[in-house]
Amino acid sequence: MPDSFTLKNGLKTTLPAGFLIGHAQDEEAATGCSVILCEEAALAAVSVRGAAPATRETDLLDPRNTVERINAVVLSGGSAFGLDAAGGVMRWLSERNRGFRFAGSCVPIVCGASIFDLGVGSPSVFPNNDMGYAACVAASSTVKTGNVGAGIGASVGKILGTDYSMKSGIGCASIEFGEIIVAALVCVNAAGNIFDRSTSKLIAGVRNPFDNGSLLDAYQAFSLMLQSAEKPPSQPTNTTISCVITNGVLTKAQASHVADMAHDGYARAIEPVHTGFDGDTVFILSSTTQPCSSDMIGILAARVMESAIHNALHSAQSAYGLPAASDFADTVSLSIPW
Repeated sequence: MPDSFTLKNGLKTTLPAGFLIGHAQDEEAATGCSVILCEEAALAAVSVRGAAPATRETDLLDPRNTVERINAVVLSGGSAFGLDAAGGVMRWLSERNRGFRFAGSCVPIVCGASIFDLGVGSPSVFPNNDMGYAACVAASSTVKTGNVGAGIGASVGKILGTDYSMKSGIGCASIEFGEIIVAALVCVNAAGNIFDRSTSKLIAGVRNPFDNGSLLDAYQAFSLMLQSAEKPPSQPTNTTISCVITNGVLTKAQASHVADMAHDGYARAIEPVHTGFDGDTVFILSSTTQPCSSDMIGILAARVMESAIHNALHSAQSAYGLPAASDFADTVSLSIPW
Protein backbone atom coordinates (compact mmCIF):
# COMPACT_ATOMS: atom_id res chain seq x y z
CA MET A 1 0.00 0.00 0.00
CA PRO A 2 1.55 3.39 -0.98
CA ASP A 3 2.02 5.79 1.90
CA SER A 4 2.15 9.14 0.11
CA PHE A 5 0.79 11.16 -2.76
CA THR A 6 3.10 12.70 -5.38
CA LEU A 7 1.85 16.04 -6.71
CA LYS A 8 3.50 17.51 -9.80
CA ASN A 9 2.61 20.36 -12.13
CA GLY A 10 3.70 22.05 -15.32
CA LEU A 11 6.34 20.23 -17.35
CA LYS A 12 6.72 17.66 -14.56
CA THR A 13 3.11 16.51 -14.95
CA THR A 14 2.66 12.76 -15.41
CA LEU A 15 -0.09 11.69 -17.81
CA PRO A 16 -1.62 8.22 -17.57
CA ALA A 17 -0.44 5.89 -20.34
CA GLY A 18 -2.48 6.17 -23.51
CA PHE A 19 -3.13 9.93 -23.45
CA LEU A 20 -1.40 12.72 -25.36
CA ILE A 21 -1.88 16.50 -25.25
CA GLY A 22 -1.24 18.92 -28.11
CA HIS A 23 -1.62 22.66 -28.66
CA ALA A 24 -1.92 24.97 -31.65
CA GLN A 25 -2.38 28.74 -31.62
CA ASP A 26 -2.40 31.94 -33.63
CA GLU A 27 -0.20 34.22 -31.52
CA GLU A 28 -1.04 37.36 -33.48
CA ALA A 29 -4.81 36.83 -33.12
CA ALA A 30 -4.45 35.51 -29.53
CA THR A 31 -6.55 32.40 -29.92
CA GLY A 32 -5.89 28.68 -30.08
CA CYS A 33 -6.92 25.18 -29.15
CA SER A 34 -5.69 22.23 -27.10
CA VAL A 35 -6.51 18.57 -27.65
CA ILE A 36 -6.40 15.55 -25.37
CA LEU A 37 -6.05 12.48 -27.56
CA CYS A 38 -6.95 8.97 -26.40
CA GLU A 39 -4.72 6.41 -28.11
CA GLU A 40 -7.45 3.89 -27.26
CA ALA A 41 -11.01 5.16 -26.87
CA ALA A 42 -11.51 6.22 -23.24
CA LEU A 43 -14.54 6.23 -20.97
CA ALA A 44 -15.78 9.81 -20.69
CA ALA A 45 -18.11 12.07 -18.73
CA VAL A 46 -18.71 15.79 -18.24
CA SER A 47 -20.04 18.26 -15.68
CA VAL A 48 -21.17 21.75 -16.75
CA ARG A 49 -21.68 24.23 -13.89
CA GLY A 50 -21.51 27.56 -15.71
CA ALA A 51 -24.74 29.04 -17.08
CA ALA A 52 -23.34 30.09 -20.48
CA PRO A 53 -21.41 27.15 -21.94
CA ALA A 54 -20.10 26.73 -25.47
CA THR A 55 -19.86 22.96 -25.77
CA ARG A 56 -19.92 20.08 -28.26
CA GLU A 57 -21.29 16.54 -27.79
CA THR A 58 -21.86 16.89 -24.05
CA ASP A 59 -25.32 15.26 -24.22
CA LEU A 60 -23.58 12.13 -25.50
CA LEU A 61 -21.79 11.84 -22.14
CA ASP A 62 -24.97 11.66 -20.06
CA PRO A 63 -24.87 8.28 -18.23
CA ARG A 64 -28.35 7.52 -19.65
CA ASN A 65 -27.01 7.65 -23.22
CA THR A 66 -25.39 4.87 -25.20
CA VAL A 67 -21.83 5.79 -26.18
CA GLU A 68 -19.39 5.37 -23.27
CA ARG A 69 -16.00 5.89 -24.88
CA ILE A 70 -14.66 8.77 -26.93
CA ASN A 71 -11.51 9.54 -28.90
CA ALA A 72 -10.63 13.11 -27.92
CA VAL A 73 -11.53 16.24 -26.01
CA VAL A 74 -10.90 19.70 -27.50
CA LEU A 75 -10.52 22.86 -25.43
CA SER A 76 -10.49 26.02 -27.53
CA GLY A 77 -10.73 29.76 -27.67
CA GLY A 78 -13.07 31.62 -30.00
CA SER A 79 -16.31 31.14 -28.06
CA ALA A 80 -18.83 29.07 -30.06
CA PHE A 81 -16.83 29.70 -33.26
CA GLY A 82 -13.93 27.77 -31.74
CA LEU A 83 -15.92 24.55 -31.63
CA ASP A 84 -15.00 24.20 -35.32
CA ALA A 85 -11.53 23.04 -34.21
CA ALA A 86 -13.07 19.67 -33.35
CA GLY A 87 -13.60 19.05 -37.08
CA GLY A 88 -9.84 19.01 -37.61
CA VAL A 89 -9.43 16.57 -34.75
CA MET A 90 -12.08 14.32 -36.32
CA ARG A 91 -10.22 14.50 -39.64
CA TRP A 92 -6.92 13.49 -38.00
CA LEU A 93 -8.58 10.60 -36.14
CA SER A 94 -10.50 9.45 -39.22
CA GLU A 95 -7.26 9.21 -41.23
CA ARG A 96 -6.06 6.75 -38.57
CA ASN A 97 -9.36 4.81 -38.51
CA ARG A 98 -10.08 5.73 -34.90
CA GLY A 99 -13.69 6.10 -33.87
CA PHE A 100 -17.05 4.44 -33.42
CA ARG A 101 -17.28 1.63 -35.96
CA PHE A 102 -20.47 0.41 -37.55
CA ALA A 103 -21.55 -0.83 -40.99
CA GLY A 104 -18.06 -0.38 -42.39
CA SER A 105 -17.85 3.24 -41.25
CA CYS A 106 -15.71 4.88 -38.58
CA VAL A 107 -16.94 8.02 -36.84
CA PRO A 108 -14.51 9.65 -34.37
CA ILE A 109 -16.22 10.78 -31.17
CA VAL A 110 -14.86 14.19 -30.19
CA CYS A 111 -16.23 16.34 -27.37
CA GLY A 112 -15.23 19.91 -26.60
CA ALA A 113 -15.76 23.27 -24.95
CA SER A 114 -14.63 26.81 -25.70
CA ILE A 115 -13.73 29.94 -23.74
CA PHE A 116 -14.70 33.50 -24.65
CA ASP A 117 -11.37 35.16 -25.57
CA LEU A 118 -12.66 37.64 -28.15
CA GLY A 119 -11.72 40.61 -25.95
CA VAL A 120 -8.01 39.76 -26.29
CA GLY A 121 -6.31 39.91 -29.69
CA SER A 122 -8.50 39.72 -32.78
CA PRO A 123 -12.28 39.36 -32.33
CA SER A 124 -12.65 37.92 -35.84
CA VAL A 125 -10.10 35.09 -35.94
CA PHE A 126 -11.07 31.75 -34.40
CA PRO A 127 -9.68 28.24 -33.95
CA ASN A 128 -10.69 26.25 -37.02
CA ASN A 129 -10.45 22.82 -38.63
CA ASP A 130 -6.79 23.25 -39.59
CA MET A 131 -5.82 24.41 -36.11
CA GLY A 132 -7.49 21.37 -34.54
CA TYR A 133 -5.56 19.11 -36.93
CA ALA A 134 -2.29 20.90 -36.08
CA ALA A 135 -2.90 20.37 -32.35
CA CYS A 136 -3.19 16.61 -33.00
CA VAL A 137 0.07 16.59 -34.97
CA ALA A 138 1.79 18.35 -32.03
CA ALA A 139 0.37 16.01 -29.36
CA SER A 140 2.82 14.33 -26.97
CA SER A 141 3.12 13.09 -23.40
CA THR A 142 5.14 16.20 -22.49
CA VAL A 143 2.70 18.93 -21.46
CA LYS A 144 3.27 22.58 -22.33
CA THR A 145 1.61 25.25 -20.16
CA GLY A 146 1.14 29.02 -20.03
CA ASN A 147 0.55 31.01 -23.20
CA VAL A 148 -0.24 28.07 -25.47
CA GLY A 149 -3.23 26.46 -27.13
CA ALA A 150 -6.62 27.41 -25.75
CA GLY A 151 -4.87 29.54 -23.13
CA ILE A 152 -3.13 31.93 -25.54
CA GLY A 153 -5.95 34.50 -25.18
CA ALA A 154 -7.09 33.61 -21.66
CA SER A 155 -7.34 36.24 -18.92
CA VAL A 156 -8.64 36.63 -15.35
CA GLY A 157 -9.84 39.44 -13.08
CA LYS A 158 -12.43 41.00 -15.40
CA ILE A 159 -14.98 42.26 -12.87
CA LEU A 160 -14.02 45.87 -13.71
CA GLY A 161 -13.56 45.07 -17.40
CA THR A 162 -10.60 43.91 -19.45
CA ASP A 163 -8.64 47.14 -18.80
CA TYR A 164 -7.90 45.88 -15.28
CA SER A 165 -7.54 42.17 -16.01
CA MET A 166 -4.44 39.95 -16.05
CA LYS A 167 -3.00 37.32 -18.38
CA SER A 168 -3.80 33.69 -17.74
CA GLY A 169 -3.24 30.51 -19.74
CA ILE A 170 -3.16 26.72 -19.72
CA GLY A 171 -2.20 24.83 -16.57
CA CYS A 172 -1.56 21.19 -15.81
CA ALA A 173 -0.94 19.05 -12.74
CA SER A 174 -1.00 15.40 -11.67
CA ILE A 175 -1.19 13.28 -8.53
CA GLU A 176 0.19 9.75 -8.27
CA PHE A 177 -0.87 7.35 -5.53
CA GLY A 178 0.70 3.97 -6.14
CA GLU A 179 -0.39 2.94 -9.65
CA ILE A 180 -3.27 5.44 -9.73
CA ILE A 181 -2.68 8.64 -11.70
CA VAL A 182 -5.05 11.60 -11.82
CA ALA A 183 -4.06 14.54 -14.01
CA ALA A 184 -5.84 17.77 -15.02
CA LEU A 185 -5.43 20.15 -17.96
CA VAL A 186 -7.23 23.47 -17.49
CA CYS A 187 -7.70 26.70 -19.43
CA VAL A 188 -8.38 29.46 -16.88
CA ASN A 189 -10.43 32.38 -18.23
CA ALA A 190 -12.27 33.55 -15.11
CA ALA A 191 -14.00 36.83 -14.35
CA GLY A 192 -12.73 36.69 -10.81
CA ASN A 193 -9.50 36.25 -8.88
CA ILE A 194 -7.24 33.26 -8.45
CA PHE A 195 -6.60 32.40 -4.80
CA ASP A 196 -3.97 30.18 -3.15
CA ARG A 197 -5.39 28.66 0.04
CA SER A 198 -1.95 27.50 1.22
CA THR A 199 -0.70 31.09 1.49
CA SER A 200 -4.05 32.93 1.88
CA LYS A 201 -2.95 35.22 -0.94
CA LEU A 202 -4.19 36.20 -4.36
CA ILE A 203 -2.13 34.91 -7.28
CA ALA A 204 -3.81 37.10 -9.89
CA GLY A 205 -7.02 38.99 -10.46
CA VAL A 206 -8.56 42.46 -10.69
CA ARG A 207 -5.94 45.22 -10.79
CA ASN A 208 -6.61 48.23 -8.59
CA PRO A 209 -7.49 51.24 -10.82
CA PHE A 210 -6.01 53.57 -8.17
CA ASP A 211 -2.82 51.63 -7.51
CA ASN A 212 -1.39 49.77 -10.48
CA GLY A 213 0.86 47.73 -8.21
CA SER A 214 -1.91 46.05 -6.23
CA LEU A 215 -4.90 43.76 -6.69
CA LEU A 216 -8.46 44.03 -5.40
CA ASP A 217 -10.33 41.35 -3.54
CA ALA A 218 -13.36 40.27 -5.61
CA TYR A 219 -15.77 41.90 -3.14
CA GLN A 220 -13.82 45.15 -3.24
CA ALA A 221 -13.99 45.05 -7.04
CA PHE A 222 -17.76 44.49 -7.02
CA SER A 223 -18.20 47.31 -4.50
CA LEU A 224 -16.13 49.67 -6.63
CA MET A 225 -18.13 48.73 -9.71
CA LEU A 226 -21.43 49.44 -7.97
CA GLN A 227 -20.22 52.76 -6.53
CA SER A 228 -18.82 54.03 -9.81
CA ALA A 229 -20.54 57.10 -11.24
CA GLU A 230 -19.60 55.86 -14.69
CA LYS A 231 -21.49 53.17 -16.52
CA PRO A 232 -20.34 49.77 -15.21
CA PRO A 233 -18.39 47.59 -17.64
CA SER A 234 -20.39 45.09 -19.65
CA GLN A 235 -20.97 41.74 -17.99
CA PRO A 236 -17.63 39.90 -18.18
CA THR A 237 -17.66 36.92 -20.51
CA ASN A 238 -15.54 34.14 -19.17
CA THR A 239 -15.33 30.36 -18.69
CA THR A 240 -12.84 27.91 -17.23
CA ILE A 241 -12.70 24.62 -19.13
CA SER A 242 -10.72 21.52 -18.28
CA CYS A 243 -10.22 17.79 -18.58
CA VAL A 244 -9.39 15.33 -15.81
CA ILE A 245 -7.44 12.30 -17.06
CA THR A 246 -7.07 9.11 -15.03
CA ASN A 247 -6.27 5.43 -15.30
CA GLY A 248 -8.70 4.57 -12.50
CA VAL A 249 -11.52 2.14 -13.32
CA LEU A 250 -14.82 4.03 -13.40
CA THR A 251 -18.30 3.48 -14.74
CA LYS A 252 -19.88 6.26 -16.78
CA ALA A 253 -22.08 7.25 -13.82
CA GLN A 254 -19.09 7.27 -11.44
CA ALA A 255 -17.09 9.36 -13.91
CA SER A 256 -19.94 11.90 -14.04
CA HIS A 257 -19.80 12.21 -10.26
CA VAL A 258 -16.00 12.58 -10.35
CA ALA A 259 -16.41 15.43 -12.86
CA ASP A 260 -18.84 17.08 -10.40
CA MET A 261 -16.30 16.71 -7.59
CA ALA A 262 -13.52 18.20 -9.74
CA HIS A 263 -15.49 21.46 -9.82
CA ASP A 264 -14.58 21.79 -6.12
CA GLY A 265 -11.08 22.57 -7.35
CA TYR A 266 -12.52 25.50 -9.31
CA ALA A 267 -14.29 26.81 -6.21
CA ARG A 268 -11.17 26.53 -4.06
CA ALA A 269 -9.06 28.56 -6.49
CA ILE A 270 -11.45 30.94 -8.33
CA GLU A 271 -13.67 33.66 -6.85
CA PRO A 272 -16.34 34.18 -8.09
CA VAL A 273 -16.95 31.01 -10.10
CA HIS A 274 -19.93 29.37 -11.90
CA THR A 275 -21.60 32.70 -12.64
CA GLY A 276 -24.38 33.42 -15.11
CA PHE A 277 -21.86 34.36 -17.80
CA ASP A 278 -19.43 31.49 -17.20
CA GLY A 279 -19.47 28.26 -19.13
CA ASP A 280 -17.43 26.35 -16.55
CA THR A 281 -17.00 22.78 -17.78
CA VAL A 282 -15.05 19.71 -16.61
CA PHE A 283 -14.56 16.66 -18.81
CA ILE A 284 -13.15 13.40 -17.51
CA LEU A 285 -11.34 10.68 -19.46
CA SER A 286 -10.49 7.28 -17.98
CA SER A 287 -8.50 4.42 -19.45
CA THR A 288 -10.10 2.17 -16.77
CA THR A 289 -6.95 0.13 -16.21
CA GLN A 290 -6.39 0.46 -12.43
CA PRO A 291 -8.93 -0.66 -9.79
CA CYS A 292 -9.77 2.21 -7.47
CA SER A 293 -12.34 3.94 -5.28
CA SER A 294 -14.34 6.41 -7.37
CA ASP A 295 -14.59 8.71 -4.34
CA MET A 296 -10.80 8.71 -4.04
CA ILE A 297 -10.50 9.67 -7.72
CA GLY A 298 -12.97 12.51 -7.13
CA ILE A 299 -11.06 13.78 -4.09
CA LEU A 300 -7.78 13.68 -6.02
CA ALA A 301 -9.43 15.33 -9.05
CA ALA A 302 -10.47 18.35 -6.98
CA ARG A 303 -6.98 18.68 -5.51
CA VAL A 304 -5.18 18.31 -8.81
CA MET A 305 -7.57 20.76 -10.48
CA GLU A 306 -6.77 23.41 -7.88
CA SER A 307 -3.04 22.89 -8.50
CA ALA A 308 -3.49 23.03 -12.28
CA ILE A 309 -5.36 26.34 -11.99
CA HIS A 310 -2.50 27.80 -9.94
CA ASN A 311 -0.02 26.48 -12.52
CA ALA A 312 -1.94 28.23 -15.33
CA LEU A 313 -1.37 31.60 -13.65
CA HIS A 314 2.19 30.96 -12.53
CA SER A 315 3.25 29.80 -16.01
CA ALA A 316 1.46 32.54 -17.97
CA GLN A 317 3.54 35.41 -19.34
CA SER A 318 2.47 39.01 -19.90
CA ALA A 319 1.06 39.57 -23.39
CA TYR A 320 -1.45 41.66 -25.35
CA GLY A 321 -1.10 44.50 -22.85
CA LEU A 322 -2.02 42.27 -19.89
CA PRO A 323 0.44 41.71 -17.02
CA ALA A 324 0.99 38.24 -15.59
CA ALA A 325 1.22 37.05 -11.98
CA SER A 326 5.01 36.98 -12.27
CA ASP A 327 5.00 40.76 -12.88
CA PHE A 328 3.45 41.31 -9.43
CA ALA A 329 5.11 38.67 -7.28
CA ASP A 330 8.23 40.64 -6.33
CA THR A 331 6.66 44.08 -5.98
CA VAL A 332 3.45 43.83 -3.99
CA SER A 333 1.81 41.83 -1.24
CA LEU A 334 -1.25 40.04 -2.59
CA SER A 335 -2.78 39.19 0.77
CA ILE A 336 -6.58 39.14 0.87
CA PRO A 337 -7.78 42.03 3.09
CA TRP A 338 -10.20 40.17 5.37
